[in-house]
Amino acid sequence: MLPFVKLTVPKSAFGKVAEPVCPTFCKHNIPYTKIQLPTSGITQPEKSVQKYVRYNNKNQQVLMFLVIGGNGFLGGEIVSQLVSRGESVRVLSRRSVNGEVAGAEYCFGDVRDRKSLMSACLGVHTVFHTASIPSISVHWQPFYQTNVLGTQNVIDACIENKVRRLIYTSSASVTFDCTSQPAADENLSYPKRWLAHYPHSKAIAEKLVLDVTGKSELLTCSLRPHLIIGTKDRHLIPRLLDRAKRGKLFRVGDGTNLIDIIFVENAAAGHILAADSLNNESSPVNGNAYFISQGEPVNCWNWIDEVLLASGLPKVSKSISFRKAWYLGAILESWYKLFRLQGEPLMTRFLSAQLAQTHYLNITKAKKDFNYKPIIPMTEGMEKLKQFLKYNHQ
Repeated sequence: MLPFVKLTVPKSAFGKVAEPVCPTFCKHNIPYTKIQLPTSGITQPEKSVQKYVRYNNKNQQVLMFLVIGGNGFLGGEIVSQLVSRGESVRVLSRRSVNGEVAGAEYCFGDVRDRKSLMSACLGVHTVFHTASIPSISVHWQPFYQTNVLGTQNVIDACIENKVRRLIYTSSASVTFDCTSQPAADENLSYPKRWLAHYPHSKAIAEKLVLDVTGKSELLTCSLRPHLIIGTKDRHLIPRLLDRAKRGKLFRVGDGTNLIDIIFVENAAAGHILAADSLNNESSPVNGNAYFISQGEPVNCWNWIDEVLLASGLPKVSKSISFRKAWYLGAILESWYKLFRLQGEPLMTRFLSAQLAQTHYLNITKAKKDFNYKPIIPMTEGMEKLKQFLKYNHQ
């Protein structure tokens, strides 16, 4: 029998129980009911973790780094960079994939399973938590279980095992309110209204991580990258190309909006720089969130056309106004919710705003507090990406 926790959830307009919502800093003026969800037993580790602290030949303790989600796009690059500089690295992932980094220790589990997290955190000094569900699905529960409860489990495992540093991968979308945001900085607050579950859940998780500061010995920080890209990307660019091939890629808005991107090498390096600077309670990094990007905004649709041409595909020729895309998104969201359809709608209100509105970042704070600087410049990164697309997608 699995242990259960009671969550507070709103009743839907149709009299049925809806997905659980955040009971912390989100306000809802609607009636509530109670449901039960399992908090453990979702998956079990397939491989036991070595339960000891490592020492070198001089009997000095070797710092162990744990990368949660280390088989993912960003997590894998963090693992590679840590191993390349001689660090002792452990990876916690839900599954094994090709391309495991030689020299890293791999174990398997799930952030929803406290037991696997407790084992993985044994003897660990620094944790990078990169695992999450990135999606525009209209169903809240998967986001809540993985992005919110999973992050709380990570925090608990860190505190229980006396981990010293926790670096959380958030998202630049946690402050995006679907309006134009040029040179957005960390003074922006979370939106008062959430139109997508991914940024909502990431904001809740980020707040959980940062609120630990001063309440335990765990040092924390949160990084907010925007549109991570690279040759090993399995999500953003492949989905973009798939839509283009199926004739379902439309320019939204007038095509003049500027956005920020970041190459995965820079995102990983930023995480490691933040960890290195998070060395004591007085560090300016402790308890803070940071935007990181290339620092060179690009025209969203010119950049998309560049990617398409490098892949042997024509430029985007179809277009739709922001207003029409917004209302189309609202209709599709309602349809998916009403009939409990799985997968993702072709358009949502949040996605329409991301595709039409200017949204780029001011990274001055990251530069100042932990010397963040892109190690891969825009020109070099795009040339590498285009060469990869040319030989792998044409």
